[in-house]
Order: sequence, then C-alpha cells, then structure tokens
Amino acid sequence: MAADPLPPFPPGFLWGASTSAHQIEGAADLRERSVWDVFEARPGSIADGSTAAVACDSFHRHREDVELLAGLGLDAYRFSVSWPRVDSPGGLDHYDRLVDDLLAAGVRPVPTLFHWDLPAALDWRERDTAARFAAYVERVAARLGDRVRTWITVNEPAEHTFLGHALGVHAPGHRMLFEALPVAHHQLLAHGLAVRALRAAGAADVGIAVSHAPTWPVSERKEDLAAADFYDVLMNRAFSDPLLLGRYPEGVAELMPDGAEADLEIVSERLDWYGVNYYAPSLVGAPTGGPSAYGTLDVPPEMPFSVHEIEGRPRTDFGWPVVPEGLTEVLTGLRDRYADRLPPLMVTENGCSYPGLDDQDRIAYLDAHLRALHRALEAGVDVRGYFVWSLLDNFEWAEGYRQRFGLVHVDFDSPERTRTPKASYAWLRDQLRDCLRAQR
Repeated sequence: MAADPLPPFPPGFLWGASTSAHQIEGAADLRERSVWDVFEARPGSIADGSTAAVACDSFHRHREDVELLAGLGLDAYRFSVSWPRVDSPGGLDHYDRLVDDLLAAGVRPVPTLFHWDLPAALDWRERDTAARFAAYVERVAARLGDRVRTWITVNEPAEHTFLGHALGVHAPGHRMLFEALPVAHHQLLAHGLAVRALRAAGAADVGIAVSHAPTWPVSERKEDLAAADFYDVLMNRAFSDPLLLGRYPEGVAELMPDGAEADLEIVSERLDWYGVNYYAPSLVGAPTGGPSAYGTLDVPPEMPFSVHEIEGRPRTDFGWPVVPEGLTEVLTGLRDRYADRLPPLMVTENGCSYPGLDDQDRIAYLDAHLRALHRALEAGVDVRGYFVWSLLDNFEWAEGYRQRFGLVHVDFDSPERTRTPKASYAWLRDQLRDCLRAQR
C-alpha cells in the first residue's frame, strides 16, 4: 500500500466516483430495450456469455451504493441516466429517488445523459437521433433540474463510434470502418443540442466526458510519425477540435456527412468544463500488413496505422499499460493546444481492472495517477475534480463480468449482489479524510 500521503489539492477540488446505468442497474424488465440488450443476445458477443439484465442490481439496491459513497467521503457521484428506462412508464422515478438520496447523504449528483445505452429503436447513423436526444434531455432536466447542478451530456463519443460502429466489438455491432464517422458527428450534434436544452432549463454547470490518450509514434520514421499523427487526429482531435474550436481537423473534416460544417456552431456550444477520461497512451506506427492489438482489442490490418504494446510497464488485468505520466501529458497538452478556448478540466474517469479484495495494485495505480494529476496542477492546468472509475465491479461491456474496476467487490453469484469494500476503498477513504479534506 502507498504509505505517503497525497500532496494537497486546491480548496474546492471535487472528488467523486463514476458508474453507468447499463453496467450496474439491472432491472432490465422495467425498461425498454437498448442496443446493448440486442447485442448481448447475439452468441459470442460477450466474452463470458453474460448479460447486464441484473448486473449489480443497483436499481433495487441504490441506497447501499449511496451509503458506500458517503462512507468514502466523496463529494460527488457520476452516474448515468438510462434513456431506455426514461422511455418506460415511471422510468424517471428511479432517478428522482437516487438524486434525493444522494443529496440527503451530502453527495452531489452528476448525471451523464448518454453512456452508450441507446434505445434499440434508434440509430446514431441517423441525424434525427440527435434531435430525439435533445427531446429526451428536456424531459430529464424538467424532472431533475430543480436539484441537479452538474450535468454531463455524452460519454466517450469516440469509443462508441469506433468500438460500436467501426469495428463492431461493442453494441450495436456494426463494422463500418471509416464510414462510421457520421456517428461521431451525430453524437457531437446531440451534445450541442443537449447543452442548449439544459441551458434553457436553467442549468449552469454543463460538461462532456471525452476520452483522451497521448499518441506516441513507435519510431521516428516518417511513415510511423504520419500514422501516429493520423491516429491522434482520429481518436483525439476529431472530437476536441469541433467541441473547443468549432472545426474538424484536416483529414477528418472530409469524411463527415454533408451539412456537418453548418452544425459546428451547435457542436461548439460553450462548456462550463471539459471532462477527460484517461486510461493509457497509444503507441502507433505505420500499417504492418497484418492485425495489431491493444489489450483485448484487435485492430484490422486495413487500417492506415498499427497499434503496438508499450513495453516495460506493469499491466492491468485488461492488458493496458500503467503510464501515470500520460495523464499529466494529456492535461498539459489540452492546455497548450486550446489555450484560452479551453474551459476548466475535470478528470471524469480514471481507473484500472484488478482482481481480489486486497487490491494493492489498484492502490498503487490510483496513487500514481493522482500524483500525476497534481503535477498538471503544479504546471498551471486548471483541473477542478477527479472521478475514479469505478465505485463498483460491474458489467464491463463486451468483457462481461471478467474485468473488475470497482473500489467495491460485487458478488455476481449471489442473489443479493453482495457488496464488499476492497483495500482500495479504505485507502481512498483515508486519503480523502486525512490529506484532502484539510484543504477545504
């Protein structure tokens, strides 16, 4: 266990934990179907053959989760609202209860409005889905906006585009390669329309959660440098540039649907903060003529780049390298690229998959990444908060229940989905109590 206390963080720095509806709620019989329900029903789609029909059963056991959050001493809880549940009779009642219970426990509710569980009848390939999303956001804001201060519109549009629509390894399971890029634009348009809807409802603290990873070239050869630059454009700047600069970068703009340029004023609506999800850098080179792999993900040989393993680093159970300084690089890089166009930052996801209750590897991971975040603060980057992924072990998408990201162990074999805090839970609780609360 990391013995040294964390360095002091600024007064008012927000500490939270994250989850998402489809991964923890269960109660699938009490909501409409999502694209993930359809995907999970396809043989071979989920590594362990499971579904999220019950998951952590947080729909019925959310008060246990609120108690766990309060026991950690966290300020905030980032959860997601299930669009398919809101489309069901009484679906917003669950979030009413959750918000009230969080506030009673002194925990700020931070709902994410889209975390990949699109209603099965809708399709991000269709522009109209963005307008449908805005109408759904209006309904949620009308019900919860009197108590919710902080909102997140969309989570990780890059992953939902590329894993779900380009490579087909996530729901909805399309394999469109670069023809999937309109999906990215329609999610960004939906984000901008949601910002407008939230502002109209009186919301004053609105952000988005975007994944970011440093892209490192595998060598200084011009072919590898060019491939790494394109990969960086595709996975990072194709999302941050339209959001923060109001334009798509060269190399991607040409692949967007007709009319995309006219939407950029909406896409780039002013944000109160910009959320960063960080896990690990990408090491990229020119195509090798065969497939390449990152963790459990295979990159097709027809892509104009190859992804390589970062050697000499410890690895999580997911096979991802542990590179804390990559978080510092992401945060300072955003500051340097966007300068006065960049709103304050929030780390909206950061965490790791490891087994066991005595999860010393997770403690080391979190300790190192929080110190890396602090180095960005020392370098003058305006970071306002940090959310660990995740509060609970959960349904980890196409991996099913094989990967455990939680501070709290969930026994998926028990009908009660018994929750047991891990060593990392106690470590974070003690750090918050002894090192960070004194700064307020």
